[in-house]
Amino acid sequence: MRATTLTRNIGHAFGENRLTLVAVAILLLLLLCAAFGTVLAPYNPLMTDGTAKLVAPCMAHPFGTDALGRDILSRVVVAARLDLGMAISAVVLSFAGGLALGSAAGYFGGWTDRVIGRVMDTIMAFPLFVLAMGIVAALGNSVLNIVIATMIINLPFYCRFARGEVNVRREMGYIEAARMGGNRALQVLTNHIVPNILPPMMVQASLNMGWAILNAAGLSFIGLGVRPPTPEWGIMVSEGASNIISGEWWTFVFPGAALVLAVFCFNLLGDGLRDLLDPRRRI
Repeated sequence: MRATTLTRNIGHAFGENRLTLVAVAILLLLLLCAAFGTVLAPYNPLMTDGTAKLVAPCMAHPFGTDALGRDILSRVVVAARLDLGMAISAVVLSFAGGLALGSAAGYFGGWTDRVIGRVMDTIMAFPLFVLAMGIVAALGNSVLNIVIATMIINLPFYCRFARGEVNVRREMGYIEAARMGGNRALQVLTNHIVPNILPPMMVQASLNMGWAILNAAGLSFIGLGVRPPTPEWGIMVSEGASNIISGEWWTFVFPGAALVLAVFCFNLLGDGLRDLLDPRRRI
């Protein structure tokens, strides 16, 4: 029965927003590139060729080559694993941390709420990308530090969202009944409140994925992200930007298009998840 209802809800969500199907197709393509990019890439993404510098898109190199003769298509495909990996890791960590901190602040209130609230306010007081730049500059250029910086700047969004949802629900009738049934505070939170706030937070996480990808790429673009020659979309756009005046448009257009496609995909998925998880939109 539950499987049938879920199937009907999925069909209704896709029927209401056909672009969700496009987003799912793009997501599958990105995941395929992330999982099997090294196999699918026609060339070694790190291999240079002095005789094939800045070759325009052709049959041998559909996306052309860069200033070092590296195949851009191979680098774009292989870079999907790194960019998606950093974004997913950062979003999962900020989701889990924000859910835990926000739930504690919203349920217990008092000094717990004040301390957590002030910490989140401090983070939000900084321009978020500038804060990410400062964190990476202080800790050093590495994948782990980019993930940490992206996680920190995204943490307040999930924390505040979870706090507001828990604060509304903690005095509801079914929560009072759970307390009267002998459930402790932690049991009430994990068994009765958190499961009810997960759906809207999942929608927020999907929308936040696009921002996480852009943040990681932006850090690489300004030289504070992953170091060359590692294939990464932000680095590729940065390297290709120097060729704009001379007319080698393919060196930055195709990596930039990959970024746009990924962000577009997760924004559409957020809309689809909202339609799927919102009870008012269900059949």
